[in-house]
Amino acid sequence: MSYNEAELAIVREAADRDNTALASWVGSAGLDVATERVVPVSVDARDVVGELIQARNQVSRVGIDVSQIAKALNADGTVIPLQLEAALETVEKAIRRVDEATRQVMRERRPRS
Repeated sequence: MSYNEAELAIVREAADRDNTALASWVGSAGLDVATERVVPVSVDARDVVGELIQARNQVSRVGIDVSQIAKALNADGTVIPLQLEAALETVEKAIRRVDEATRQVMRERRPRS
């Protein structure tokens, strides 16, 4: 394999970061990609994955809110309408975020040839 100076610096930095010899790191990274244990992604795709993680966390918080609302309903049948409205708005927002992030990931997927 051959790299220009800039590429070699990037690969060396990655190997150093993993505390691995350069040749070993390159071989391992190449094998990981070839066997699809690791799928390379663009910086934009990493941002989208970050958005999906945030959306997942938001949905988890909403689940807790909905559980508390259900507990209140089961206990005495009272729920403050604003609580219910806020929980439902949060659910809708989270769903929109997950949908948009999913569409972005789908746009970035490259078909296999």
